[in-house]
Amino acid sequence: MTAIRRLATASLVALAVSFVAPPSSAQVVVFDPNNYAQNVLTAARSLQQINNQITSLQNQAQMLINQAKNLTSLPYSSLQQLQAAIHRTQQLLSQAQRIAYDVQQIDHAFSTTYAPASSGVSSQALISNAQARWQTSVAALQDALRVQAGVVGNLDNHRTQTSALVTSSQSAAGALQATQAGNQLIALQAQQLADLTAAVTAQGRAQSLEMAQRTLAQDQGRELLRRFLNPGSGYQPTTVQMFH
Repeated sequence: MTAIRRLATASLVALAVSFVAPPSSAQVVVFDPNNYAQNVLTAARSLQQINNQITSLQNQAQMLINQAKNLTSLPYSSLQQLQAAIHRTQQLLSQAQRIAYDVQQIDHAFSTTYAPASSGVSSQALISNAQARWQTSVAALQDALRVQAGVVGNLDNHRTQTSALVTSSQSAAGALQATQAGNQLIALQAQQLADLTAAVTAQGRAQSLEMAQRTLAQDQGRELLRRFLNPGSGYQPTTVQMFH
């Protein structure tokens, strides 16, 4: 405001210095210094208001630019790679041999092949069941190794995705990009946990079948020992008439 008043005063002084009284015959021009000063002040205030409006518009434009950055989506997505890795692990689990991850199959196997040895089962059936249990244990160990190999094969993909997502997060232009990068990192961790769960499950299946095979082998051994020690009624002497 002080600068505006100084501008008005300087204008008045300049007009006063340059003012020359007209001849007596000329028309007299009336100059009102107060009115002129008020006009200058009004013009200065209007100019200041225009400058304020320009600054406000610039701030609003910058705010819109920042909002646009915050709403910009992340150009990188790891969803397809994560889904492919999960699908590979699911395929390995679905390829389980003999006794798969199915409750009905498990119940049927433990009521037949893994049923306890009894006197009503023939020796040949006991041998066949023992051989089937051994083959199932070997197949389960193979399945566990295949799942573990698949999990290890996904590690290189995990490393690539982690590097790409961290780079995208660090160079994010706005809040949305940073949030999306963080969400994809969480999805990657979930996929790693799924691989770990699959490996532990396959290993646990192999161990459970191996323990069941050993337990039933002991039970079958006791039954075979009982049959050996008690083969039957044995020889019973009877009266035979050879000659009439």
